[in-house]
Amino acid sequence: MQQVSDTFTATYEVKRSTFTSYILPWLQFTETLQRLKAEHPKANHIVWAYRHLNDYGQIVENSSDDGEPKGCAGNPTLAQLRGAELINTALLTVRYFGGIKLGTGGMVKAYSEAAKRVIDSANTEPFVQKSAHTLHVPYPLIKRYKHFFKTHGIMEQKREFTPEGVTWYLELSEPERAALSAFETSLL
Repeated sequence: MQQVSDTFTATYEVKRSTFTSYILPWLQFTETLQRLKAEHPKANHIVWAYRHLNDYGQIVENSSDDGEPKGCAGNPTLAQLRGAELINTALLTVRYFGGIKLGTGGMVKAYSEAAKRVIDSANTEPFVQKSAHTLHVPYPLIKRYKHFFKTHGIMEQKREFTPEGVTWYLELSEPERAALSAFETSLL
């Protein structure tokens, strides 16, 4: 399985209708959908699909036709995500109607092609399963942990300051978890 780590865009035009597709990490989906609705108030449709893993390691999929005939937009978009074996990824397509009806078959082809083009333009990386990890660090050790995070490419999800130190909320893969454990052992 693959995933994207950044947002990529591609535009496709057929019979004067313009399809602009965005592919992005699933965690940015809700924010991006709201932003696109605000930026494109005159767009006829904003179709979307996503695939992500839930807390139990199950694949969750969903899609929306956003007013297009049922099954003609969201399902073909989702099918492209499946075909590319993408996970934790969302794909949104903004459509401006060009005045010429495409028909249901034409819409399936157009949304599939728009999704395919943005997938082809995206930089993908292998998917690595990560799980939540909470870490409590006393103030004197914060600089050492920050250096460890930087050298191992670990991104903090959230941090809170307490009277005793810092609580970090992280997403770690198994190799990262093992490296952190070895690092903490070396501090003893």
